[in-house]
Amino acid sequence: MAGAGVAALVAGSLTMANTSTAAPTPTADTLSSAAAGDLATSLAADLKGDEAGAYYDAKARNLVINVVDEAAAEQARDAGAVAKVVSHSRTALEAAKKELNASSVPGTSRAVDPLTNKVVVTADSTVKGAELRKVKKAVAAQDGKAVLKRTAGKFSPLIAGGDPIYSSGGRCSLGFNVVKDGAPHFLTAGHCTELAGTSWSDSQGGAEIGQAVDWTFPGADHALVKYTADVPHPSEVNLYNGSTQQITGAREAVVGEQVQRSGSTTQLHDGSVQGLDVSVTYPQGTVDGLIQTDVCAEPGDSGGSLFAGSDALGLTSGGSGDCSSGGQTFFQPVTDALAVYGAQIG
Repeated sequence: MAGAGVAALVAGSLTMANTSTAAPTPTADTLSSAAAGDLATSLAADLKGDEAGAYYDAKARNLVINVVDEAAAEQARDAGAVAKVVSHSRTALEAAKKELNASSVPGTSRAVDPLTNKVVVTADSTVKGAELRKVKKAVAAQDGKAVLKRTAGKFSPLIAGGDPIYSSGGRCSLGFNVVKDGAPHFLTAGHCTELAGTSWSDSQGGAEIGQAVDWTFPGADHALVKYTADVPHPSEVNLYNGSTQQITGAREAVVGEQVQRSGSTTQLHDGSVQGLDVSVTYPQGTVDGLIQTDVCAEPGDSGGSLFAGSDALGLTSGGSGDCSSGGQTFFQPVTDALAVYGAQIG
C-alpha cells in the first residue's frame, strides 16, 4: 500500500421592547457542531453544579443544555443555547455512573445520556442469568437515575486476523498521522498493540513501517506508533471513493453531531454521537472516557478514524453488531491521546 491509502489509514437584529413588559426570551443561536461544543464547555464552567449535560440538535443546529433551575436556564438562553430544566444534576448522574461502574460485568457499558437525563446501562447478548440480575439490581438501586437497555451482539475490541496495518497477531486500521518531537508517528487503538503486537506493516508479511512506542489498554484505548520507514504520511483520512479528507486539527465530540468513520474492513460509514465519557467493560477489562456512536464497525476497523469534516475526533475502540444489521461503536477521544503522548495532528 502506498500514497494516500497508506497515509490515511496506516493512515454557526435585536428588537427593543417598546413597553415596560419583560424582554422576549433570547433566540437560540444557530451553530456548527464545533461551535456548539465550545459553547457547551463554556456554559458548563459558568453554570457549574446547575448544568446537567448538553447535546447538539443537528436539525435545528442548536445547542441544548440541561439545567436544574430556571435561573440557570435564563443564563443559558442569554448565551445562545436552548435550555431544558431537568431533574438530575450532572453531579448526581456522574455519582450514579461511578456506583454502576463499581458493579459492572463484562458485556456492559455505562453512559450519562443528556437526552433522557439518566445513566443508560447497556447490556449485550452475553449478559445472562446471575450477571443480568446483578445489573438489574444495580440499576434499580439508582432510584430513577438509571435505565437498562439491551443490545444484540457482543461488546468486544474490533481487532481481526487478516488486512491494512498488520502485525504478527492481527490487523487494525490507522487512525491519524501525528507529530511528536518533530518526528512522524500515527495513532491507533491501544488494544491493537496489546493484543496483536508492536511492529506494524502496510501489507501482510511486509516490511515494518512503524513500531509502537507507547500504548494503554484497558483503562484507555490508544497507542502511539513511530514511523520507522520512509513512507508518505500526510494528515488525511481515506474516504474509499478515490479521495481523502484533510485533517487540520482535533477537538472533543458533541452529543448529537453527525460524524464519519473510516476503517480498513468496512471503509466509510456515518452516523451520530450518542454519548461521551462512556465506560465499556470488554472481556479484557473496562475502558473509560469513550465516545459512543451509532456508526457501525467490524473487526479490523479498530484504531480507525472518527472525524467531522477536517476535525479528528476519535479512534475506533470496539462495539457490537456489524454494518449489515447496525450496532454501537465506541471511540477513544483523540484529544486524550494527543495529551497523553505530547503529540499534534500533522
